[in-house]
Formats: sequence, structure tokens, C-alpha cells
Amino acid sequence: MRPSKRQSDEMRAISFERGISKHAEGSCLVKFGDTQVLCTASLEEKVPSWLRNSGKGWVTAEYGMLPRSTGDRMRREASSGKQGGRTLEIQRLIGRSLRSVVDLKALGEMQITVDCDVLQADGGTRTAAITGGFVALHDCLSWMQARHMISVERVLKDHVAAISCGIYEDTPVLDLDYAEDSAAATDANFVMTGKGGIVEIQGTAEGEPFSEEQFQALLALAKTGISRLVELQKMAVS
Repeated sequence: MRPSKRQSDEMRAISFERGISKHAEGSCLVKFGDTQVLCTASLEEKVPSWLRNSGKGWVTAEYGMLPRSTGDRMRREASSGKQGGRTLEIQRLIGRSLRSVVDLKALGEMQITVDCDVLQADGGTRTAAITGGFVALHDCLSWMQARHMISVERVLKDHVAAISCGIYEDTPVLDLDYAEDSAAATDANFVMTGKGGIVEIQGTAEGEPFSEEQFQALLALAKTGISRLVELQKMAVS
């Protein structure tokens, strides 16, 4: 039995609350159970210097955890003068994931930055950030379309979402919370599109290596989870 009493293929309660920020062009408070991430999408009508005059736009991301998003207070990374390796890795993953479904030429020479701030962490913060970040990005693009700047249908090629899977007490399970993630023999994060394309897979054996058969079981769970998340995204933005 999982600590949360969920079935092996059962996700936590998922919700998207849009329009959470009155200033950002797009925003979404995403909840995966007790994990809560505020995602805001901000538009700049310029691109990084290396993209100037290319006719292409850019989508990037930043990620951070608030000091009391976890059990003990953590220092703000700004107070130490630099971001940690985990933070840099996660925000690059979010940026890559969102760009995978964006036609940068159709976006034009504009940049959208998706900020993902973890308000409360209980496992799966990066997967929640990607999934909610897409909703914030979609709303930013809709804001632009309403002002005749772009066409959402041309810019967005597909949905993208992410989910965690792992092997907990010899059983493949979907959407790990912290209690499972901290004790899992294997944990993995899957980023996939609405059409089933694989964007990225991060998988690690914490103890014994996992088998190809176990990997296939995790992939099957991830496909199920991503399909459900995309359904929820579509309902949220419709």
C-alpha cells in the first residue's frame, strides 16, 4: 500500500487556477496534491542578442523554491549570490520542455519567460512546473492573440506535460509524493507531448539497477498520466 493509500496508477488531485496574477500576461497556480507551484508567463518584445534579426522568438524559464516551501526553512538562493545546480537543471528542463511545442518562427522576435515559484513542495515540483507552465504560456499567447500579435494555433504545436513515476516497494507507481520519492528504489520524470512524443526522460536507480521490463512499466504509467494531464490542461484553457 502506498503511503497516500492511492492505487499504483492513481495520480494525486490535480488542479489549475488561471489568472492568479493581475500583472502577468499569463499565470496559473498548479497543484499536484500538496505540491503547489505558481507559474507566470511574461512577454518581452525583444529577444536575446544572439537571436536578433533571426526572425525567431524565444521561450525560457526560471525556477525557485520559497524559503518555507519545505519542512525546514531554506535560504533564498539570492542571499548566497548564486543559483544552485539543482535549480539551474530544473529551469533548463522547463525551458526545453515548453520550447518543444512552440514554433519559434511563428512567435516572431519576442521572448516569453515562464517563472515557476514553488509555494509548497511535496514531491514532483519540476513536473508540476512544466505542466502548469504550459497553461501560463498558453494564456500569454492568448493575450497576444487578442491584441493581434500572433496566432495561438500557429505558435503552439501541441500540449506538453510531465509526470513522475517510480518503483516503490517493488511496485511501479505513478506521481510520487515526497514520502515515496524519498524511499523509492527508482524514480523517473517523463516529459511528453499531447500526441505522445517523448521530450525528455530522467531516470535514476537509487539502489539496485532497474530492468528494461520495469522501465517499460514506468513508461506505460507515464503515458497514462500524461494523457490525463493533457485532458485537464485542455479543460483548463478551453
